[in-house]
Amino acid sequence: MLALVATEPGLTKAEILSSVRGYAQRYAPGGDNANLERQFERDKDDIRELGVPLETIEPLGEPGDNHNLRYRIPKGAYDLPADVRFSAEEVALLNLAGMVWREGSLSAESRRALVKLRALGIAADEPVLGYAPRLRLRDAAFEPLTQAIDRRQLVRFDYLKPGESRARTREVIPLALVQYDGRWHLTAEELATGEGKTFLLRRIVGKVTAGKPAPERPGDHKARALAELEALWERGTAEIEVRAGSDAARRLAHRRGSAETAPGILRVHYVDLAILADELAGFGPEVLVLTPPELRDAVVERLERTVDDHG
Repeated sequence: MLALVATEPGLTKAEILSSVRGYAQRYAPGGDNANLERQFERDKDDIRELGVPLETIEPLGEPGDNHNLRYRIPKGAYDLPADVRFSAEEVALLNLAGMVWREGSLSAESRRALVKLRALGIAADEPVLGYAPRLRLRDAAFEPLTQAIDRRQLVRFDYLKPGESRARTREVIPLALVQYDGRWHLTAEELATGEGKTFLLRRIVGKVTAGKPAPERPGDHKARALAELEALWERGTAEIEVRAGSDAARRLAHRRGSAETAPGILRVHYVDLAILADELAGFGPEVLVLTPPELRDAVVERLERTVDDHG
Protein backbone atom coordinates (compact mmCIF):
# COMPACT_ATOMS: atom_id res chain seq x y z
CA MET A 1 0.00 0.00 0.00
CA LEU A 2 2.84 2.40 0.84
CA ALA A 3 4.52 1.73 -2.49
CA LEU A 4 1.32 2.32 -4.46
CA VAL A 5 0.41 5.51 -2.56
CA ALA A 6 3.97 6.78 -3.07
CA THR A 7 3.87 6.36 -6.86
CA GLU A 8 1.20 8.47 -8.54
CA PRO A 9 1.37 6.68 -11.96
CA GLY A 10 1.13 3.30 -10.26
CA LEU A 11 3.22 0.12 -10.66
CA THR A 12 3.04 -2.94 -12.83
CA LYS A 13 2.87 -6.38 -11.24
CA ALA A 14 6.52 -7.03 -12.12
CA GLU A 15 7.59 -3.73 -10.54
CA ILE A 16 5.69 -4.55 -7.36
CA LEU A 17 7.05 -8.08 -7.10
CA SER A 18 10.64 -6.93 -7.69
CA SER A 19 10.65 -3.94 -5.34
CA VAL A 20 8.19 -4.40 -2.46
CA ARG A 21 9.25 -6.16 0.72
CA GLY A 22 7.50 -9.50 1.11
CA TYR A 23 7.79 -10.22 -2.59
CA ALA A 24 11.24 -8.93 -3.58
CA GLN A 25 13.16 -11.43 -1.45
CA ARG A 26 11.68 -14.33 -3.46
CA TYR A 27 11.31 -12.69 -6.86
CA ALA A 28 13.28 -14.34 -9.68
CA PRO A 29 13.84 -11.91 -12.62
CA GLY A 30 12.86 -13.74 -15.76
CA GLY A 31 12.15 -16.90 -13.76
CA ASP A 32 9.14 -18.77 -12.43
CA ASN A 33 7.18 -16.48 -10.10
CA ALA A 34 3.86 -18.31 -10.23
CA ASN A 35 3.60 -18.68 -6.44
CA LEU A 36 4.37 -15.00 -5.91
CA GLU A 37 1.79 -13.99 -8.49
CA ARG A 38 -0.88 -16.07 -6.74
CA GLN A 39 0.04 -14.39 -3.46
CA PHE A 40 -0.18 -11.02 -5.20
CA GLU A 41 -3.73 -11.79 -6.40
CA ARG A 42 -4.77 -12.76 -2.86
CA ASP A 43 -3.19 -9.61 -1.43
CA LYS A 44 -5.04 -7.46 -3.97
CA ASP A 45 -8.34 -8.95 -2.81
CA ASP A 46 -7.41 -8.34 0.84
CA ILE A 47 -6.57 -4.70 0.17
CA ARG A 48 -9.85 -4.11 -1.63
CA GLU A 49 -11.81 -5.83 1.16
CA LEU A 50 -10.27 -3.31 3.58
CA GLY A 51 -11.92 -0.56 1.54
CA VAL A 52 -8.71 0.69 -0.08
CA PRO A 53 -9.42 2.13 -3.57
CA LEU A 54 -7.00 -0.01 -5.60
CA GLU A 55 -7.27 0.98 -9.27
CA THR A 56 -6.24 -1.03 -12.33
CA ILE A 57 -5.06 0.97 -15.35
CA GLU A 58 -4.70 -0.52 -18.84
CA PRO A 59 -1.76 0.66 -20.95
CA LEU A 60 -2.70 3.25 -23.58
CA GLY A 61 -3.34 1.68 -26.95
CA GLU A 62 -3.08 -1.84 -25.55
CA PRO A 63 -6.54 -2.77 -24.25
CA GLY A 64 -6.70 -6.25 -22.75
CA ASP A 65 -2.92 -6.44 -22.18
CA ASN A 66 -2.97 -7.85 -18.63
CA HIS A 67 0.82 -8.20 -18.53
CA ASN A 68 1.35 -4.44 -18.46
CA LEU A 69 -1.56 -3.46 -16.22
CA ARG A 70 -0.66 -0.78 -13.70
CA TYR A 71 -1.98 -0.70 -10.14
CA ARG A 72 -2.33 2.47 -8.11
CA ILE A 73 -4.03 3.94 -5.05
CA PRO A 74 -5.00 7.55 -5.86
CA LYS A 75 -4.04 9.76 -2.94
CA GLY A 76 -7.18 11.88 -3.12
CA ALA A 77 -9.43 8.84 -2.94
CA TYR A 78 -7.63 7.53 0.15
CA ASP A 79 -7.76 10.77 2.16
CA LEU A 80 -10.06 11.07 5.16
CA PRO A 81 -13.57 12.21 4.18
CA ALA A 82 -14.06 15.97 4.50
CA ASP A 83 -16.79 15.54 7.14
CA VAL A 84 -14.59 13.52 9.54
CA ARG A 85 -13.68 15.52 12.64
CA PHE A 86 -11.90 14.52 15.84
CA SER A 87 -12.74 15.66 19.35
CA ALA A 88 -10.03 17.12 21.62
CA GLU A 89 -9.83 13.77 23.47
CA GLU A 90 -9.46 11.84 20.23
CA VAL A 91 -6.74 14.20 18.99
CA ALA A 92 -4.89 13.73 22.30
CA LEU A 93 -5.08 9.95 21.93
CA LEU A 94 -3.88 10.13 18.32
CA ASN A 95 -0.97 12.33 19.40
CA LEU A 96 -0.04 9.84 22.11
CA ALA A 97 -0.20 6.99 19.60
CA GLY A 98 1.94 9.01 17.21
CA MET A 99 4.57 9.50 19.91
CA VAL A 100 5.06 5.73 20.02
CA TRP A 101 6.45 5.82 16.48
CA ARG A 102 9.58 7.56 15.26
CA GLU A 103 8.41 9.56 12.30
CA GLY A 104 10.61 10.65 9.44
CA SER A 105 13.22 7.92 9.89
CA LEU A 106 13.60 5.72 6.85
CA SER A 107 14.16 2.11 7.78
CA ALA A 108 16.75 0.09 5.88
CA GLU A 109 13.96 -1.74 4.04
CA SER A 110 12.32 1.54 3.01
CA ARG A 111 15.62 2.88 1.70
CA ARG A 112 16.15 -0.24 -0.38
CA ALA A 113 12.60 -0.01 -1.71
CA LEU A 114 13.16 3.61 -2.78
CA VAL A 115 16.40 2.71 -4.53
CA LYS A 116 14.68 -0.13 -6.38
CA LEU A 117 11.74 2.06 -7.44
CA ARG A 118 14.07 4.78 -8.72
CA ALA A 119 16.19 2.21 -10.52
CA LEU A 120 13.04 1.26 -12.41
CA GLY A 121 12.63 4.90 -13.43
CA ILE A 122 9.67 5.41 -11.09
CA ALA A 123 9.29 8.69 -9.21
CA ALA A 124 8.63 7.88 -5.54
CA ASP A 125 7.27 10.30 -2.96
CA GLU A 126 9.86 9.91 -0.20
CA PRO A 127 7.88 11.65 2.58
CA VAL A 128 5.05 9.16 2.15
CA LEU A 129 7.29 6.10 2.13
CA GLY A 130 9.58 7.58 4.76
CA TYR A 131 7.26 7.26 7.75
CA ALA A 132 8.68 3.90 8.74
CA PRO A 133 7.26 2.53 12.01
CA ARG A 134 10.01 2.53 14.62
CA LEU A 135 8.97 1.73 18.17
CA ARG A 136 10.68 3.69 20.92
CA LEU A 137 11.97 0.98 23.21
CA ARG A 138 14.32 0.67 26.12
CA ASP A 139 15.04 -2.99 25.36
CA ALA A 140 18.11 -3.04 23.14
CA ALA A 141 17.30 -6.63 22.12
CA PHE A 142 14.09 -5.64 20.31
CA GLU A 143 15.60 -4.45 17.02
CA PRO A 144 18.01 -7.38 16.40
CA LEU A 145 15.34 -9.89 17.38
CA THR A 146 12.84 -8.29 15.00
CA GLN A 147 15.35 -8.52 12.17
CA ALA A 148 16.18 -12.14 13.00
CA ILE A 149 12.48 -13.10 12.96
CA ASP A 150 11.98 -11.33 9.61
CA ARG A 151 15.03 -13.06 8.14
CA ARG A 152 14.37 -16.42 9.81
CA GLN A 153 17.73 -16.61 11.57
CA LEU A 154 18.86 -18.38 14.71
CA VAL A 155 19.88 -16.07 17.55
CA ARG A 156 22.20 -16.33 20.54
CA PHE A 157 22.06 -14.16 23.65
CA ASP A 158 22.90 -14.19 27.36
CA TYR A 159 19.87 -14.41 29.63
CA LEU A 160 19.87 -13.65 33.36
CA LYS A 161 17.09 -15.39 35.25
CA PRO A 162 15.85 -14.07 38.61
CA GLY A 163 17.85 -15.47 41.52
CA GLU A 164 20.85 -16.37 39.36
CA SER A 165 24.11 -14.44 39.64
CA ARG A 166 25.43 -15.33 36.20
CA ALA A 167 23.75 -15.13 32.79
CA ARG A 168 23.46 -18.26 30.66
CA THR A 169 23.88 -18.31 26.89
CA ARG A 170 20.76 -19.34 24.98
CA GLU A 171 20.56 -20.32 21.32
CA VAL A 172 17.01 -20.26 19.99
CA ILE A 173 14.74 -20.10 16.96
CA PRO A 174 12.96 -16.75 17.48
CA LEU A 175 9.27 -17.02 16.61
CA ALA A 176 7.48 -13.85 17.72
CA LEU A 177 7.71 -10.73 19.86
CA VAL A 178 4.65 -9.87 21.93
CA GLN A 179 3.84 -7.14 24.40
CA TYR A 180 1.96 -8.22 27.51
CA ASP A 181 1.38 -6.27 30.72
CA GLY A 182 3.51 -3.43 29.35
CA ARG A 183 6.58 -5.62 28.79
CA TRP A 184 8.02 -7.23 25.66
CA HIS A 185 8.47 -11.00 25.50
CA LEU A 186 10.18 -13.27 22.97
CA THR A 187 8.58 -16.61 22.25
CA ALA A 188 11.13 -19.02 20.85
CA GLU A 189 12.16 -22.65 20.47
CA GLU A 190 15.32 -23.67 22.28
CA LEU A 191 17.65 -25.23 19.73
CA ALA A 192 19.24 -27.80 22.04
CA THR A 193 16.02 -29.22 23.49
CA GLY A 194 13.29 -28.26 21.01
CA GLU A 195 11.25 -26.84 23.91
CA GLY A 196 9.14 -23.72 23.59
CA LYS A 197 10.35 -20.86 25.80
CA THR A 198 9.26 -17.32 26.62
CA PHE A 199 11.98 -14.79 27.41
CA LEU A 200 11.48 -11.36 28.97
CA LEU A 201 13.47 -8.89 26.87
CA ARG A 202 14.58 -6.88 29.89
CA ARG A 203 16.51 -9.96 31.12
CA ILE A 204 18.51 -10.33 27.91
CA VAL A 205 21.95 -8.98 28.75
CA GLY A 206 24.63 -8.09 26.24
CA LYS A 207 24.38 -8.40 22.49
CA VAL A 208 21.91 -10.46 20.46
CA THR A 209 23.82 -12.31 17.73
CA ALA A 210 22.03 -13.60 14.63
CA GLY A 211 23.40 -16.75 13.02
CA LYS A 212 22.45 -19.46 10.53
CA PRO A 213 19.07 -19.71 8.78
CA ALA A 214 16.42 -21.06 11.15
CA PRO A 215 14.12 -23.96 10.26
CA GLU A 216 10.59 -22.87 9.46
CA ARG A 217 8.05 -23.18 12.24
CA PRO A 218 4.56 -22.48 10.85
CA GLY A 219 1.75 -21.32 13.11
CA ASP A 220 0.31 -18.27 14.82
CA HIS A 221 3.10 -17.87 17.37
CA LYS A 222 1.92 -14.47 18.60
CA ALA A 223 -1.55 -15.72 19.45
CA ARG A 224 -0.14 -18.78 21.19
CA ALA A 225 2.35 -16.71 23.21
CA LEU A 226 -0.35 -14.25 24.31
CA ALA A 227 -2.67 -17.11 25.29
CA GLU A 228 0.08 -18.71 27.39
CA LEU A 229 0.90 -15.41 29.12
CA GLU A 230 -2.79 -14.82 29.80
CA ALA A 231 -3.04 -18.31 31.35
CA LEU A 232 -0.04 -17.53 33.58
CA TRP A 233 -1.72 -14.27 34.61
CA GLU A 234 -4.94 -16.11 35.48
CA ARG A 235 -3.09 -18.64 37.65
CA GLY A 236 -0.79 -16.13 39.35
CA THR A 237 -2.64 -14.50 42.25
CA ALA A 238 -1.42 -12.88 45.45
CA GLU A 239 -3.21 -11.62 48.58
CA ILE A 240 -1.75 -8.32 49.76
CA GLU A 241 -2.62 -6.18 52.75
CA VAL A 242 -2.38 -2.49 51.85
CA ARG A 243 -2.34 0.60 54.04
CA ALA A 244 -5.56 2.59 53.56
CA GLY A 245 -5.15 5.74 51.48
CA SER A 246 -1.57 4.90 50.56
CA ASP A 247 0.04 5.06 47.12
CA ALA A 248 0.19 1.25 47.12
CA ALA A 249 -3.56 1.00 47.81
CA ARG A 250 -4.40 3.32 44.92
CA ARG A 251 -2.00 1.77 42.41
CA LEU A 252 -2.61 -1.89 43.18
CA ALA A 253 -6.39 -1.45 43.28
CA HIS A 254 -6.34 -0.17 39.70
CA ARG A 255 -4.35 -3.07 38.25
CA ARG A 256 -6.24 -5.23 35.78
CA GLY A 257 -8.11 -7.96 37.64
CA SER A 258 -7.52 -6.57 41.15
CA ALA A 259 -10.30 -7.19 43.66
CA GLU A 260 -10.80 -6.36 47.33
CA THR A 261 -11.41 -9.65 49.16
CA ALA A 262 -11.72 -8.02 52.62
CA PRO A 263 -11.23 -4.53 54.03
CA GLY A 264 -7.65 -3.53 53.20
CA ILE A 265 -6.89 -6.86 51.47
CA LEU A 266 -6.38 -6.98 47.68
CA ARG A 267 -6.09 -9.98 45.40
CA VAL A 268 -3.86 -9.14 42.43
CA HIS A 269 -2.80 -11.11 39.39
CA TYR A 270 0.76 -11.42 38.08
CA VAL A 271 2.73 -13.18 35.35
CA ASP A 272 6.23 -12.89 36.80
CA LEU A 273 6.72 -13.27 40.54
CA ALA A 274 10.12 -11.53 40.53
CA ILE A 275 8.74 -8.44 38.78
CA LEU A 276 5.82 -8.19 41.23
CA ALA A 277 8.26 -8.58 44.13
CA ASP A 278 10.33 -5.69 42.77
CA GLU A 279 7.22 -3.54 42.58
CA LEU A 280 5.95 -4.43 46.05
CA ALA A 281 9.33 -3.88 47.67
CA GLY A 282 9.23 -0.35 46.27
CA PHE A 283 6.12 0.38 48.35
CA GLY A 284 8.01 -0.33 51.58
CA PRO A 285 5.77 -0.49 54.68
CA GLU A 286 2.61 0.30 52.69
CA VAL A 287 2.19 -3.40 51.74
CA LEU A 288 2.34 -6.76 53.47
CA VAL A 289 2.26 -9.93 51.35
CA LEU A 290 -0.04 -12.58 52.80
CA THR A 291 0.17 -15.19 50.04
CA PRO A 292 1.88 -16.89 48.30
CA PRO A 293 4.80 -17.52 50.68
CA GLU A 294 7.38 -17.43 47.88
CA LEU A 295 6.29 -13.90 46.94
CA ARG A 296 6.49 -12.82 50.59
CA ASP A 297 10.01 -14.29 50.83
CA ALA A 298 11.06 -12.53 47.62
CA VAL A 299 9.87 -9.14 48.90
CA VAL A 300 11.57 -9.67 52.29
CA GLU A 301 14.80 -10.65 50.52
CA ARG A 302 14.74 -7.41 48.50
CA LEU A 303 14.12 -5.28 51.57
CA GLU A 304 16.92 -7.01 53.49
CA ARG A 305 19.27 -6.49 50.56
CA THR A 306 18.39 -2.79 50.53
CA VAL A 307 19.23 -2.55 54.24
CA ASP A 308 22.54 -4.35 53.68
CA ASP A 309 23.43 -2.08 50.76
CA HIS A 310 22.64 1.17 52.54
CA GLY A 311 23.26 0.42 56.21
